Amino acid sequence: MADPVLSARSRLANAHRRADANSAVVADAKRELNAAHVERAIQKALDTAPPLTADQRARLAALLVGGAK
Repeated sequence: MADPVLSARSRLANAHRRADANSAVVADAKRELNAAHVERAIQKALDTAPPLTADQRARLAALLVGGAK
């Protein structure tokens, strides 16, 4: 399986080559690259840490859906 960060970085580079730097395609590719970095960091943390409690999972989920302040 390909590394999601490398794949997203490649898509961003291709978007820059094919589109205006301020285009929606480039913005989407940047958003996908950011999400891939976040996903990688979360996966790394989960792989090395003890299991999360239900409360911890709920707090993290709230951050991801935008409900946490």
